[in-house]
Amino acid sequence: MKIKNIFILGVAGVLTLGMTGCKESFLDLDNPNSDDLATYFKNDAHIQEALVACYDPLHWPDWSNGNYNPINLSADVMSDQMNVGGATSSDMLMWQKMANFNADANNTLPGLWTAEYSGVKRCNDLIDYVDALDMSATDVTEANAAYYKAQAHVLRAYYYLNLWKFWGNIPYYEKNLTKDDNYLAPQLTADELYNKVIADLEATIDLDLLPMREADARAGYVTKAFAEMIYADFVLYQKDESRYQKAYDMMKEIIASGEYDLNPSFAAIWEASGEWGSESIYEVNYNDANHQRGWNSVLAVGGTVLPRLLGPRGWESGLDGVDTGWSFGPVLKSTYEMYDEADTRRDATCYNADAVAEAAGKEYTHAWQHTGFFLKKYLPMVENVKNAGWDADLNFNNNLRIYRYAETLLNAAEFELLTNGDAGKAAEYVNKVRVRAGVTAKASVTYEEVIDERKLEFVGEGKRYFDLVRSGQAQSVLVAGSASDRTNNWSQNRKYLPIPYSELSADPNLKQNAGY
Repeated sequence: MKIKNIFILGVAGVLTLGMTGCKESFLDLDNPNSDDLATYFKNDAHIQEALVACYDPLHWPDWSNGNYNPINLSADVMSDQMNVGGATSSDMLMWQKMANFNADANNTLPGLWTAEYSGVKRCNDLIDYVDALDMSATDVTEANAAYYKAQAHVLRAYYYLNLWKFWGNIPYYEKNLTKDDNYLAPQLTADELYNKVIADLEATIDLDLLPMREADARAGYVTKAFAEMIYADFVLYQKDESRYQKAYDMMKEIIASGEYDLNPSFAAIWEASGEWGSESIYEVNYNDANHQRGWNSVLAVGGTVLPRLLGPRGWESGLDGVDTGWSFGPVLKSTYEMYDEADTRRDATCYNADAVAEAAGKEYTHAWQHTGFFLKKYLPMVENVKNAGWDADLNFNNNLRIYRYAETLLNAAEFELLTNGDAGKAAEYVNKVRVRAGVTAKASVTYEEVIDERKLEFVGEGKRYFDLVRSGQAQSVLVAGSASDRTNNWSQNRKYLPIPYSELSADPNLKQNAGY
């Protein structure tokens, strides 16, 4: 069942806040335009409005600030599994340059930068509002106050995670900026920021205020499992040996909870009926019905443009149930061929548009970097936009999968190898994923085999590029003349993207990442 969107008029007439991160409305909201902020956020209903605002930027990166910056596609165009595609070699020039590791300050991901820092700011607001409460003169209970703050701390960590993985050395603040600091935050190194965020996240998780899994009607709220997956994401990318065991314990806690399990059908994960299923640890909800999103209101609640970006250009709408698209992210033939013939992930991941069109006697546009294969996980299906009405491009109802239980299992396998070195125990975790895919189990696995299993499991989910970097394989895999149309080699000074020029020009103290 798709959720009912909540539309909230902006605080002080400035912000447009929406909540599609929860499955049903949890309060009726009034327009607070007439109230002073210092007195408005003093009761539970109004504090919850601020909490809603913390979730809202989760929906923005796919199209915000005049940029298509969906997190999964923006990362995967730098991997070895898909091309950039699009209409021409200059379509979405920032992706074209990123894929060739020659991005510049004018061709990076400014929309993602803005969306994630908006999330940071809103989480800081919520924490400040709660901390400022007079608990003797409010209906906010101590338990609710702590619970609201825990959600904000986790969401803030997630926003910083994305900023950190893409840019590394970035401004950091836990208190919102004021004129006293000229609205400028100190720029931390990637290591310094990691130390700040991981400690804060660790402290929040240790409070044990979040449920391991939410009830179905509340799917989309922050959970302990979501927080622990963010923690593991940080620790693995940082290669922080001192926290491997703690992160491993978190993965084992999720597994032992019994709250999550693999969907028996890999293909079913990506259906509307598979959203928030047993395997889902966190998704960003999008809705084609009840939407208010349009080209003139891109931050309003509604659907996503991601499937339109990924679909075959010039496709006859309805053929095989597929709608037309803009041909970004064509999947490489080598990606299709890496799977065993029996692996059910292959055909659930790689859509063979050439074969479908040929069988139907139809033609479609073979756009830039055409391969004939498209990402089936987020293919634009007619069924998924049927209720959109107007501005259908922006309003597909496909939820963005952030973390799945399969990743918990593969994280556990990796941590087992990194801590205890038990290849047989690690294989037990990996085999759950392999058996679900219909391929042979293994008696033992190496670290490289765990990374390879992630390669098969997470195509198009924004994991592969970061896996190559952290595993030390990027320099040998991401090279010119490989299976993709890449013309430049990856190097260590391309681990991070260049900081957007707009940010450099606004902050005289901000230093560009090395190599740009």
